[in-house]
Amino acid sequence: MNKIRKLIGGLGLLFKNPSLINLITDSEFYWKNYLNKYQNNLLQLQTVDISKLIENPSELNHYAFLGGGSLPTDIILLKSLSKKIPKCSYFEIGTWRGESVINVSETAKECFTLNLSEEDILAEGLPQKYADLHGILSKERKNITHLFGNTLTYDFGALGKKFDLIFIDGNHKYEFVKNDTEKVFSHLVHKESVVVWHDYASNPEKVRFDVLAGILDGLPKEKHANLYHVSNSLCAIYYPEELESKSIDFPIQPNKLFTVKIQAKEI
Repeated sequence: MNKIRKLIGGLGLLFKNPSLINLITDSEFYWKNYLNKYQNNLLQLQTVDISKLIENPSELNHYAFLGGGSLPTDIILLKSLSKKIPKCSYFEIGTWRGESVINVSETAKECFTLNLSEEDILAEGLPQKYADLHGILSKERKNITHLFGNTLTYDFGALGKKFDLIFIDGNHKYEFVKNDTEKVFSHLVHKESVVVWHDYASNPEKVRFDVLAGILDGLPKEKHANLYHVSNSLCAIYYPEELESKSIDFPIQPNKLFTVKIQAKEI
């Protein structure tokens, strides 16, 4: 009887406030079932060891240790990948303070970022201060070009340009991840491009099923075999060559330790 009362109560709440359905469709349970049904029960990508992709040692020069950003390993991954590509051309969706792109700009020839305009940010009901902080670390770097637009409507084809390394770090809801993935692979990649998605995981050991679903549904199926999770990071990666990888059983017993040296500098 208690379950029936809860069901009746829940239906009553849903009738009064239909937007509560979003709590269900955004839930881990919903997206896990979605992957079971539409992606052959694929609940995690094969994992490639981050040490195979990054420089050792690596240096991170611009990091704020504030909310909403990437892990240090995420940015070191991008910086190392760009350094391996001669005259790397880098494109990023989602700038926030500009931590990732300013670090990549040290090893890439040119960087482009795409973010919502100030007007669009304010139209979302977000405060002026939030809008002002976008790109605050990267605005003055000469080899960074800041572009503005909503990826749902932005004309990527009008750029008339392909990129060597692309970082997808915009809105992480399924429909945006799917849209951004489709458009990147339709307009911005060449046969050797590397694409990295942020927040594939909520922590390095926990997959975000909604983001994984967006990646898989947005990417041509013939390219799925080149998708990996990068260990010790929040990132998934599309790599044009096969990488040594394995299935990971969580939780993980550590097989490596990182050395971190911190020096703070006022700005």
